[in-house]
Order: sequence, then C-alpha cells, then structure tokens
Amino acid sequence: MEKTYKVKEINIGFHPDGFRIDKTTSPINFYTKWQISDDGQWHSCRPVDFDVLPLEGWLKCEGFDWDKDLQERSS
Repeated sequence: MEKTYKVKEINIGFHPDGFRIDKTTSPINFYTKWQISDDGQWHSCRPVDFDVLPLEGWLKCEGFDWDKDLQERSS
C-alpha cells in the first residue's frame, strides 16, 4: 500500500476521491475537483477552495500534464 499524506503536506498530488493539488501551476488550478469515469479517466475539473479538500489520504506525484488536461476539458 502506498504511503498517504495529509493535505498540508502536498505540493503536487491527488486524492482518490477526485481531488488534485498542484501548487506549481496557475492559481486557478491549485486545488481542483475532477469526475472520474468508470475506466479511470479524470475529466470535468473545476476549481475548489482549500477548505473542501479531504484532510488525509493524499498521494504525492511528480506533476500533471495541464496542457493535455485543459485541451480535453474544452473538447
């Protein structure tokens, strides 16, 4: 099982409930909520406030491909 982190420990990461944190991108994309399809694709993101993020259960990652994600979002 992967090590999980508290929300305040994340600079770039995601939560299995469809949340992402990326403090290296534009401020509108710091905290986002995504829908996850049955085949595991993340889509239909929207910005959210820090207060709605789950407190625990976060996974760290190297980064997200925002250009690809934003292109798919506008399709």
